[in-house]
Amino acid sequence: MNIRKVFGTNSREALREVKRLLGAEAAVLSNRTVEGGVEIVAMAAGDIPDATETRTGVAPQDGVRIREVLRPAGQESSVSVQPPAAEALAQTLLKELAMMRATIEQQIEGLAWGEAQRRNPARMLQLRILLEAGLSPALSRKIMDHLPTGLSAGDGAEWVQTTIARNLPVAAADEMITAGGVYALMGPTGVGKTTTTAKLAARCVVRHGVESLALLTTDSYRVGGQEQLRIYGRILGVSVHAVHDGADFQRTLGELKSKHLVLIDTVGVGQRDQMVGEQLSLLEGGHARRLLLLNATSSSQTLDDVMLAYKGSGLYGCIISKLDEAVNVGPVLDTVIRHRMPLHYVANGQRVPEDLHVAQRDDLARRAFKAVPDNAVHALNDEEFSLVMNCAARNSATAARREGASLA
Repeated sequence: MNIRKVFGTNSREALREVKRLLGAEAAVLSNRTVEGGVEIVAMAAGDIPDATETRTGVAPQDGVRIREVLRPAGQESSVSVQPPAAEALAQTLLKELAMMRATIEQQIEGLAWGEAQRRNPARMLQLRILLEAGLSPALSRKIMDHLPTGLSAGDGAEWVQTTIARNLPVAAADEMITAGGVYALMGPTGVGKTTTTAKLAARCVVRHGVESLALLTTDSYRVGGQEQLRIYGRILGVSVHAVHDGADFQRTLGELKSKHLVLIDTVGVGQRDQMVGEQLSLLEGGHARRLLLLNATSSSQTLDDVMLAYKGSGLYGCIISKLDEAVNVGPVLDTVIRHRMPLHYVANGQRVPEDLHVAQRDDLARRAFKAVPDNAVHALNDEEFSLVMNCAARNSATAARREGASLA
């Protein structure tokens, strides 16, 4: 009986050797990955027992013929059920084909990027500026799709900055202070909720007086978690109330219904902590409008994670904090634009109340494109830019469906 064990560096090479030694009608009995390559055990067609013979050896259906494995596309195999060995071989071939496809796609993408630079260097220049400013590839591509033709480099940069400013969803100046109501400041630990609460409280006191305002805190978890807010309350002459559960929260809000403005300082927890859901349930039960604090120093991915975690049934808006610490404000502006989140204020320091400002579109857009320190570690070359943008293109449809964002 002519049974051969064949070794090759990959499945395709091993199959070719089997075909050379035993012919195209040979049956593969087994294949396995070994150190340095693939090992296939195969039997010559003439040695396969007839179907009428007693099954003392290996029957034809226990293997798969080489012609079936290498059959051209479009032809159906006569083997109805492939045994495990043949299935494993097919999976190996599919993986190798997928790797080849990925390599070819990357090469094509690089060629496409080079061609795009040659055909429209002005567009590619503005795209590079957007990416280096920290905006996401998805939003950058969307902006470039609307770039007018024939603009000089300077005019193109001005158009891009104006487009960013126009698409920032900025709320009316001091909208919440004017309208009044119950507002809760939310966000991860250390984002500046308590200090921002104090800054907003000071703005309200200046405009409406001490009696118009009350402060609440839900931070009953940390030792001394309420003390900082109580200090600010004493300085401003404003009452501070601590709430521990839903019933306590409802009762306290009922007692404060005559106040023009109630500000709630919530406990800080990571966006992936289950307590986020508990906080959302507590606040929704009291019909509090929720403001999310976004840390300007965070990465785009982290900001997206925070936004999705705290969104719940809907946010009233957001406040950008730590603007003074951010080298690059592009990621936080990108997040605000893509999620269409009304931006009320920006905070750029620890001073109360001086370091809280009404959000200004033009100022923020201008700051996004200010020169950042040259750092070769974070610089992308042309090849890397092509990979970033083409990866974004593959994901842009999914992102657009999820966020529903469009440019004005």
